[in-house]
Amino acid sequence: MEKNIRIAYFGTPEFAASQLEAILAAGYEVAVVVTMPDKPAGRGRKIQYSDVKIVALAHGLPLLQPEKLRDEAFLEQLASYHADLFIVVAFRMLPAVVWQMPRLGTFNLHASLLPQYRGAAPINFAIINGETETGLTTFFLNEEIDKGAVIMREKVAIRHDESAGELHDELMALGNTVVVETIKKIENGEVVALPQDEMAEGMVLKPAPKITKEFCNVDWSQDCQHVYNHIRGLSPYPAAHTRLVSDNGEAIDMKVYSSEMEPCQTQMEVGNIVTDNKKYLKVAVKDGFIHLTMVQQAGKKAMPIADFLRGTTLNGYWKTSNE
Repeated sequence: MEKNIRIAYFGTPEFAASQLEAILAAGYEVAVVVTMPDKPAGRGRKIQYSDVKIVALAHGLPLLQPEKLRDEAFLEQLASYHADLFIVVAFRMLPAVVWQMPRLGTFNLHASLLPQYRGAAPINFAIINGETETGLTTFFLNEEIDKGAVIMREKVAIRHDESAGELHDELMALGNTVVVETIKKIENGEVVALPQDEMAEGMVLKPAPKITKEFCNVDWSQDCQHVYNHIRGLSPYPAAHTRLVSDNGEAIDMKVYSSEMEPCQTQMEVGNIVTDNKKYLKVAVKDGFIHLTMVQQAGKKAMPIADFLRGTTLNGYWKTSNE
């Protein structure tokens, strides 16, 4: 049984920062933190620290921010901390020269029930595809992305109206426990890692690729449930997008953060807009209507649909377009 474990932690966003806090709160020694280089952000192009860097600085932890993970100077620095275990959460792909370095291996926390939803956007695609459950998986890194042997899996139910942002926060909180439990298993020599190839036998695997700008456009030719899932699966980031166009050529670009379904029989052409210009705006789909409830017009802040209609009167004939 291991008495002491020195950890090197790799991560960048809020999700990863939460796990780092949990590891420290559990009393484990984090010898060094590795995060992305600082980058300018926002209109003022001010240098912005990653969430993981902010936590590392708050705890006075050694910090590395390499541009290239194969850089010899970085590899020498990383090795000098003599970490026994590397942990990766929401970071870029590590080369073998890095993940093979620690004697106890390198594990990753992934926001799906692997082998399902390998890729960059597992939370989004679980909702977009209408799943009723997802979860978290810890696994040892190998040469292939998200395909290493599984250490732990923890399931979570997905509410029928849950957004990607809400599920993100739920999984982030659960991840605090899962990461610490995984460390304990490794520390106590209790890991029985399961090869994903065996777990995947008989499964139809669904991917979770990086979300493109084009994918964010709402396809109004889909049925109510598909459109509704698409919108909530992209909310709040990167957010579903659509364009409203009038018969006289006026156009309004907007992000759609939330919606409601109205399944019904309708003879209305798909994409046509119905509104009272006061409280509701709904778009016809093939089996009913989708009510837009929270939107953000380009250049403005997000607002309930009633506030949008208070400032924008849609006179005449309007429909959706993604051209």
